[in-house]
Formats: sequence, C-alpha cells, structure tokens
Amino acid sequence: MKTTKYVEDLRTKSVAELNDELVAAKKELFNLRFQNATNQLDNTSRIKEVRRNIARIQGIIAEKIAE
Repeated sequence: MKTTKYVEDLRTKSVAELNDELVAAKKELFNLRFQNATNQLDNTSRIKEVRRNIARIQGIIAEKIAE
C-alpha cells in the first residue's frame, strides 16, 4: 500500500527531518484550506489526506522521542 511505504520512509528519518516534514505538511494544509475557502480547490479529499499525514508524522516523532 501507499501509506505503509510512506510510514516506512518516515521511520527512517531523524526527528529534525520529521519536524521539517511536519512544517511542510502544515503549510500545505493551510494552502489547501485557503484554496477551499476561495472555491479554487478541485480535489477536496486532499485536505483529509494531508491531515492524516500530519498525524502520522506527529505519532512517529512521539515514538522517536520516547525511545
């Protein structure tokens, strides 16, 4: 599956790289919400996907910090 490969890629990264990835995902979410508010967004399911990716990244960061 696509998500399992994405999670495996995230697990190989360091906490600093994950934080960079998290910032980028949050910026993307902001832009998607802005496009949605101005009726320029075609694929609204992308918002849900990015929100889940943010949660995945935060979960892996928490795991790495707990180690």
